[in-house]
Amino acid sequence: MRKRIGVLLSGRGSNFEALAESVAAGRVPNAEIAIVVSNREGAPGIDRAKARGIATRVIPSKGLEREVYDRQVAAMLDEHKVDLICLAGYMRLLSPYFVAKFPNRILNIHPSLLPSFPGLESQRQALEYGVKFAGCTVHFVDENLDAGPIIVQAVVPVKDDDTEATLSEKILKEEHRIYSEAVRIVLEEKYKIAGRRVLQS
Repeated sequence: MRKRIGVLLSGRGSNFEALAESVAAGRVPNAEIAIVVSNREGAPGIDRAKARGIATRVIPSKGLEREVYDRQVAAMLDEHKVDLICLAGYMRLLSPYFVAKFPNRILNIHPSLLPSFPGLESQRQALEYGVKFAGCTVHFVDENLDAGPIIVQAVVPVKDDDTEATLSEKILKEEHRIYSEAVRIVLEEKYKIAGRRVLQS
């Protein structure tokens, strides 16, 4: 029985595309992307999903309270019998209702080595802080911002001449690699959560 993935995105969808490639190539076995949902009209990620023949839905979030909106998205994910939800550049905070409805079934990828530099513009934050290493993190989503238990991280060195653009590009390559790895671990249930730690089995 194939596990069904739902992807939520707001923009270009490069992490969605990398995940779709991994699913198609069998690097995430026994899985399919069942639905891609965007909160923004005209998100390029929706066009990319349509080009792959994947079901899509745009549910505009503008002007809606967070839980009201999240209930609409949750209903769509239920309709498509989704086993796992992957946030891929989804620029919305999830409501406590949504997180409680899908416990340990929502993953996010963040372009920093959490808990350092949560929130927006993590690459700029890292450069301004002067770190020698940056990276990305795949984590379970809880009700706090970029705070759930960490599944996989990848490290990239920060060079003296790195800009926000060059650092973002290096990190994005690692994001594309580790998101698929984390999805595989979770779908194959090869882990357990002990406190904040995700232990691979």
